[in-house]
This record gives sequence, C-alpha cells and structure tokens, in this order.
Amino acid sequence: MSFPITRMRRLRQNDTLRRMVRETRVCRDDLVLPLFVVEGSGVREPVASLPGVFRHSVDMLVNEVKEVRDLGIPAVILFGIPGEKDARGSGADAADGIVQRAVEASKAAEPDLCVITDVCLCEYTDHGHCGIVEGLDVLNDPSVQRLAAIALSHARAGADVVAPSDMMDGRVAAIRETLDQGGFEGVPILSYAAKFASAYYAPFRDAAESTPEFGDRRSYQLDPPNGREALREMRLDLEEGADALMVKPALLYLDLLSAARREFDVPLAAYHVSGEYAMIQAAAERGWIDAERAMDEAMVAIKRAGADMILTYAAKDVAARLG
Repeated sequence: MSFPITRMRRLRQNDTLRRMVRETRVCRDDLVLPLFVVEGSGVREPVASLPGVFRHSVDMLVNEVKEVRDLGIPAVILFGIPGEKDARGSGADAADGIVQRAVEASKAAEPDLCVITDVCLCEYTDHGHCGIVEGLDVLNDPSVQRLAAIALSHARAGADVVAPSDMMDGRVAAIRETLDQGGFEGVPILSYAAKFASAYYAPFRDAAESTPEFGDRRSYQLDPPNGREALREMRLDLEEGADALMVKPALLYLDLLSAARREFDVPLAAYHVSGEYAMIQAAAERGWIDAERAMDEAMVAIKRAGADMILTYAAKDVAARLG
C-alpha cells in the first residue's frame, strides 16, 4: 500500500515507539576495549592523538580492567610497548614480557574478563615492521615462526584469545599447530583476516610507538581497493584454523564486513580504528558534531553490517550510555 494509507512516520512519532521497532541494538557484550601497556609503575599517560585514551603501566592497568568489568564490558585487547626493542622483537615472546605480565595481572584482578592479546612484532621491533626484516624486505616464513612463539607465550600467561594482526601468509595455521602442541587446544584464534593498509592507523602508531622506520606495510597488508581478495584472505584463515575473523578498519570497510557476514557463519569482529575514533573526537572538540551521537551511530552501523564484536576506544563511554 502507498501513501496515504501507508505512512512510514507513524512508528517514528516518539522515543518509545522508535525503541520498540528498532532493528539493530548495540549492547555491552558487543564491546572490546583496546588497552596500551607500558613499562614502569604508576604510569597513566594520555595519548595526544587519541583523546580519552591512556597508556598504562601494569600496576595501573589493574584499575582499568576493574573499571571495564564494572561497566559490563566483557573483553579487552592488550597491546604492549616494551622498554627495549631489537630487530627480532625479542621481548614479544619473553615469559616476563610486558604483555605477558599484563595478562597475568588482568586475569588475577578480574578472572571473568576475556583477555585478548594482539600477536604481532611491530611494537617490539626497532624497525617497526610486523615481521623479520632482511634488507628492505619483510620475510614471511621466519616471521610466522616468531608469531607462533609469541602466541604460545601469551597462552602460557593466561590469554583467553590470541589475535594475530600481522597479515603474514600461513600464520594462523602455524599458531594453531603451535598452540595445540603446547597443550592449548582450547585457546581460540581471532584473526585479523582482512586488515587493510589504511591511512587511519596513525594515532595507534603514536600510542604503540610502532611507525615503520622505512617503507610501509603495503607488501603484507591488504590493498584498500581489493574486496574479493579480502574475502579470500578470510576464507584461507578459516581453513587454517581461525575461530573468528576481523575486518580492520571498520567504518570504511562496512561493505566487506557485510559481505563476510553473508559468506561466513563464524563470529565476526570489526576494529573501529584509532583514526576513525580520533576524527570524531577532534570534530567534537571543535563543536562541529555531537561526539556521543556520532560515536553511537558508528557503533550501530558496525553492528548492522554484521559485527558480533566491536573493538573500539570508545567502549567505556558507549557502555556507560547503555545504562
């Protein structure tokens, strides 16, 4: 039926009706908060390019994870910034490494919190790349061996989920085999399966001190125009043993997230990345937009496109507004 019998505005007249017929809902269980962990004690330093985001020492991280649980957020993902870096990223799989200690402290403080760890080398290498470098080349297979060792060390520390973000070929299979051989068959892999070589990671690289010393990451991260290739990457990661898949960035790749939702019957995560978050915050600081409404709208868009999990620096603010 057409107008005037059909009037689409009838169910939009007031807030109660709008809530009753709402198709997409974001809840606290959808949220994952990224956290940056640094050496030292008593450290809670703001990240200039990420308003409202801080880098924490392990002792201060305990307060943060308690607040996360009090807000009803089920999970965090940890990124470590070591005190020393070298070409191999030796600190990445050290038993007493920064992330390993952060995992142990987080689980001791909040046993029910799901602790996800980012598995990569970029924060730990002095060259800032996500793998082992020879000359100007990032080597795939030696990098995969290192990544598998890192994932195993995270599992030993008590990580609930490991999340490789490097985009090396074959790393999911290697991590799965290494975890299984190490007695961690029950630890899931959340693969950054469709991670694009995006301009929107710059604030993260400030926070994690992981800007490459030379070149860029285009030889291993996805080329932004390539949607079919992204779906192929996701399919390959599932074949290698991934338990869940991630699309990164989120807002600029909602088409890929939606396509993945149609294609794959597995949990999907989307990373609302630092640049996407910082743009909203910067515009709000200038009075150009309403930060809360804009952030909530972004979360709804990501959820509507098919995400089961949303990694976002706004997780605490969004959770607080959910009541």
